[in-house]
Amino acid sequence: MYRFSIGDEDWIIIFSQHLSLEKAEKEEIIRSIATMGPQWAAFSHGESFVIFQQLAGAIVVRIEKVPSLILTVSAVVNRNRWYINDNNIVEPFEE
Repeated sequence: MYRFSIGDEDWIIIFSQHLSLEKAEKEEIIRSIATMGPQWAAFSHGESFVIFQQLAGAIVVRIEKVPSLILTVSAVVNRNRWYINDNNIVEPFEE
């Protein structure tokens, strides 16, 4: 669990129990979430957002505002697990 403030609000970041992440990955995810703070702070309770990051991949974060301000990192999908559906053909996503 990690705590930080944006303005006068105190937020908590937690990672879902099923995630197995290295310390460096967690720190990079926390940095990304904190940097984006003013943008996601305006989202509603129950909404989610995705951050695409070089180190970890696609990071799915759920926002809870009731009863506390909590961001839950619910999934991290490595880039080698990204796929795209193009004309009903599912292929690995390549940049």
